Amino acid sequence: MLPVQRISKSRKRKRRSHQALTPRQYVRCPQCGNAKLPHCACGNCGFVNPNLAIDVKSEEA
Repeated sequence: MLPVQRISKSRKRKRRSHQALTPRQYVRCPQCGNAKLPHCACGNCGFVNPNLAIDVKSEEA
């Protein structure tokens, strides 16, 4: 079964305009200065907030 009317390019693109991906937002860790995701623990030092820090194992070669 075929569609009754063809959907134009502009109409199709208007419908899909909100589906674009947004880039990740990073913040600087106040402890070590590395980039990290907001509201997440730092992967380098384990800092979360002034009252909490997570132990991070360092890789030894």
